[in-house]
Amino acid sequence: MSVDAVMDTEFPTGYAVFFGIDGKVVMTPQSEERSSTIRSMQIDSLALGRHAKVISDVYLDFPADEHSAPDFAIMREDARRQGKRYSFKDVLLIAEVVSVSSARKDYDDCTAKYGRYGIPVYVVVDPYAAEVVVHSQPTGSGYIAAHRHTYGSGKLPIELADGRTYTLDLDELPRPDADGH
Repeated sequence: MSVDAVMDTEFPTGYAVFFGIDGKVVMTPQSEERSSTIRSMQIDSLALGRHAKVISDVYLDFPADEHSAPDFAIMREDARRQGKRYSFKDVLLIAEVVSVSSARKDYDDCTAKYGRYGIPVYVVVDPYAAEVVVHSQPTGSGYIAAHRHTYGSGKLPIELADGRTYTLDLDELPRPDADGH
């Protein structure tokens, strides 16, 4: 099934839909942790300015029909949609929030994909491991640098390619309940 065919499909409320590297369409329920984490990242992005181009779960065009709707992205200030979507070339930072079913995709597949397409900063936010991994210096197969930061360790400044700094507050990221839900 192509991305364009799925774009007009109405999926059940509370599910995220993503496309695997092997062409499979995967629906996964969104957790409260995922939702709260994205909201926390959006709140932190307000320091970039009220009208900064920050998107969540919005499709981006990548070459070879490898479209993505990342959990959170910061775009260049001069980014303009081409049709209904932004281009991957306008992205400064992408963050994916790990869920139980998406760990391999977020840690492996997305790291390779976003690096291959030159996304300057890729952030994996993992509520279950209580860590954030910041990837920088993209290459054709991933990233040269990956730095791990633990939840509860203060504010994490992340330099953007346009000279601005996005600061993620690691003290405010939600954690799953003790039973993993």
